[in-house]
Amino acid sequence: MEKSRRRQQLAFSLLFGLWFPCCITQTTPPNRATPKPSPQAQTEQLRVRLAGYPRKHNEGRVELFYKGEWGTICDDDFSITNANVLCRQLGFVSATGWTHSAKYGKGQGKIWLDNVLCNGGEKSIELCRSRGWGNSDCTHDEDAGVVCKDERIPGFVDSNVIDAQVDENKVEEVRLRPVVPIAKKKMPITEGVVEVKYKDGWAQICDVGWTVKNTHVVCGMLGFPHEKKVNKNFYKLYLERQKNYFHIHSVACTGTEVHLAACPMEFSKPNATSSCAGGMPAVVSCMPGPMFMQNSGLKKKLRVSKNVRLKGGSRVGEGRVEVLKDNEWGTVCDDRWNLQSASVLCRELGFGSAKEALTGARMGQGMGPIYMSEVKCHGHEKSIWNCPFKNLTSEDCQHMEDAAVRCNVPYMGLENSIRLTGGRTRYEGRVEALSLDLNNTQIWGLICGENWTTKEAMVACRQLGLGYANQGLQETWYWDSSNVTEMVMSGVRCVGNEMSLSQCQHHQTVTCQRAAAKFAAGVICSETASDLVLNASLVQQTVYIEDRPLHMLYCAAEEDCLSKSAAKANWPYGHRRLLRFSSQIHNIGRADFKPKAGRHSWVWHACHGHYHSMDIFTHYDLLNANGTKVAEGHKASFCLEDTDCQEGVSKRYECANFGEQGITVGCWDLYRHDIDCQWIDITDVKPGNYILQVVINPNYEVAESDFTNNAMKCNCKYDGHRIWLHNCHTGDAFSEEAERRFEKYPGQLNNKIS
Repeated sequence: MEKSRRRQQLAFSLLFGLWFPCCITQTTPPNRATPKPSPQAQTEQLRVRLAGYPRKHNEGRVELFYKGEWGTICDDDFSITNANVLCRQLGFVSATGWTHSAKYGKGQGKIWLDNVLCNGGEKSIELCRSRGWGNSDCTHDEDAGVVCKDERIPGFVDSNVIDAQVDENKVEEVRLRPVVPIAKKKMPITEGVVEVKYKDGWAQICDVGWTVKNTHVVCGMLGFPHEKKVNKNFYKLYLERQKNYFHIHSVACTGTEVHLAACPMEFSKPNATSSCAGGMPAVVSCMPGPMFMQNSGLKKKLRVSKNVRLKGGSRVGEGRVEVLKDNEWGTVCDDRWNLQSASVLCRELGFGSAKEALTGARMGQGMGPIYMSEVKCHGHEKSIWNCPFKNLTSEDCQHMEDAAVRCNVPYMGLENSIRLTGGRTRYEGRVEALSLDLNNTQIWGLICGENWTTKEAMVACRQLGLGYANQGLQETWYWDSSNVTEMVMSGVRCVGNEMSLSQCQHHQTVTCQRAAAKFAAGVICSETASDLVLNASLVQQTVYIEDRPLHMLYCAAEEDCLSKSAAKANWPYGHRRLLRFSSQIHNIGRADFKPKAGRHSWVWHACHGHYHSMDIFTHYDLLNANGTKVAEGHKASFCLEDTDCQEGVSKRYECANFGEQGITVGCWDLYRHDIDCQWIDITDVKPGNYILQVVINPNYEVAESDFTNNAMKCNCKYDGHRIWLHNCHTGDAFSEEAERRFEKYPGQLNNKIS
């Protein structure tokens, strides 16, 4: 909450600075100078670079080259607007975030700029207001960083990204070089010589004084949770015949570091002989987590904790952190969330150390309880539950502060076996897969589009590292730019959580009814996706039975909202017994939920006087003990709109006047219990114990980051006159044990209804 207040203060001062320039001195402490445009540093273009660790090429600590010296920017008054200016200056289209408190490590030298306030349209950070060059009261603990969208500005020739490794004595990239021929072909590479990127090549580390703690850190960086002993005698015989360059002479990790660069180490001195007296190149062997063991030949299966999980991430090893307590899943508040704690969680899940500890619900907001705050792991704990943390109440933290993580995972090379062709951007196109022909040579081929759905497209986008699938396409005639015409894969059916298409079910022999290239499978990928969740407690609170006269149900019958026996009723006399409840559907994802079909293809229903943007938006089912439907209903999305939103989020979608339909991130759509078709027709249902099930987006028409939370279930007791709902929960909210107890609801197994 302290962090939230600081953000509010920063936002407030930024708004004052932008809207009331004449009053800016009133919001500035007396000992601070009034922010002003930075004077033009030099006639040549200001040089900017991203530095620090651990990071990717599109993120890092911001450093500026001024008066022949590199320096940093202080995070005071820093904002996403400043980050946008910097990212565009670096050649990226925009910023997706910014960081404070030296997230990418502390810089050195000058702090060139402080209290930077950009309007957003500046071509360079030096044109934004600030205290002036070199005028700062900050320390390097406050160095600012940016996260740029990984998309280059079209036609941007000068990359302006200066290599961050100006200091040669800095370790940013590490690899394992296998020496056994068979190990070179297997993925992931779990054993080999430790090498660090040095200038244009790779260098070795002298193993004199090398400890298992060093190995633990290296394995974590490479995506492995554990290490194992290595046969040094074998490697010594081989490496004695090799020419080695020892760039690092000693390393002294404590074992809790998330990156080798954080360990104390000694580097080779310039012009000195790079020998390793009494030693050899450091060699390590790592133990992969269960998810990556299928090709490793290791028989021992490592246990992965069932008390923690990641949700909402597009890639393996990333997501919102959720922990299990009292058989119910909840989230972790991001107060003091850091790489140390995130690494404990990553290793607990069978991954390596943490690459990023994300704050501010960067992987979407959770639902339900928030169990932990101010987690303070030391780095050696076996589980996040073993770390000190603070229990909290809803007043302490909200879901907009849910913690998330990106873990280091082993490199599998999966992205090399498929590709996209013909699309306008790298995020879309026809899917082509690499296969072996009869001569055992590799060729590229197409995937049959028959039965290709969002789930298969999700796996393809994940395999390519392109996020989520926005759409899975069964026809791609408009992307016909490749000379590849042969179908090499068909009958692909994925669960949706696979790492690659090869892990999905598919035909052994290609069988494709429409084998022309224009019917090949295609995808449109996206870095973000929506995520719909039903408010389970509201269903339980609003349920009731209504006997509704037939003469009031003509429109509902026309829209197929009644059971089949209604067609044989003596219309307009008599009634139907309806199980009614309210549905409140939240979008907790990172993109707005929009109907797949554009408004030009929406269907007008004159009886109710509204458009349907999706034929089936939700399924309502009453199930017996065997899982057989005894009654059902469905809800067409006649009106997807923002009924209400959480604080600070504005409504975007409204159905009135043929408006745009959708659900904004942070908003919800409410289907009240008293509107047509918001029911299940239970006229023919006998008294007994049942399960009420509601499934949102049941046909996966619209892509979501997580489909496992689309179903909601309740235990249901009906005595012929009244109805009770118990234990209403979303499909993934309970532990496995609690879910089994739910299925064995008292009396349900003796139910005689067929």
